[in-house]
Amino acid sequence: MNLSLDWSVLPAALPFLLQGMGFSIALLAVSLLGGLVLGTGLALMRLSSNVLVSSFAAAYVSIFRSIPLVLAIFWCYLLVPMVVEAVRGVHTPIGPMYSAFIAYVLFEAAYFCEVIRAGILSVRRDQTSASLALGLTRAQTMRYVILPQAVRTMMPLILTKSIIIFQDTSLVYVISVSDFLGAATRIGQRDSRLIELYLFAGAVYFILCFAASKFVEARTHRKVAT
Repeated sequence: MNLSLDWSVLPAALPFLLQGMGFSIALLAVSLLGGLVLGTGLALMRLSSNVLVSSFAAAYVSIFRSIPLVLAIFWCYLLVPMVVEAVRGVHTPIGPMYSAFIAYVLFEAAYFCEVIRAGILSVRRDQTSASLALGLTRAQTMRYVILPQAVRTMMPLILTKSIIIFQDTSLVYVISVSDFLGAATRIGQRDSRLIELYLFAGAVYFILCFAASKFVEARTHRKVAT
């Protein structure tokens, strides 16, 4: 078998690949920020003494953690426009790109919820008692005492999860959104150079994720040492 690789296609493809990488990074950033914010709210709801509130949050987490991400993407792509139209009374196109942002935030929030809840529960209860004795309200105690300590505890998990999210951004191809891998696929199909583009994309993913993994590992070891 004569395997002839032609790498000359890469220079002309770089602008399109960089555009796809830009979307992948934007999707990662939105997923992290939105997922952490919504996940924190869900974690506090799960810890609530109100049965209805905690049950709703538990049901949300169970649903999204029991389905594949690609199904959540399809749900948001097909259902979000229908929900918006039902609320506003007019047809409002969302578009695949914004559907992807919504899907990733909703999906990742379920996972961040459990990470954050475990971080909150890892803080000793006497911290809460001492804060309340000093005159802080429960909300102030959670904001200024518990959450900062919980964040330090769960930071390695959040960083590891961010690597997984970056890898999962490639799933947006199912709704025809061009992330980095999607851009590589389209260029490879257009120029009949799929092998070259996939090898290049794989090398980029490996370098970025390997470097990020080493960063997380070093940060974790530094934390254990201190």
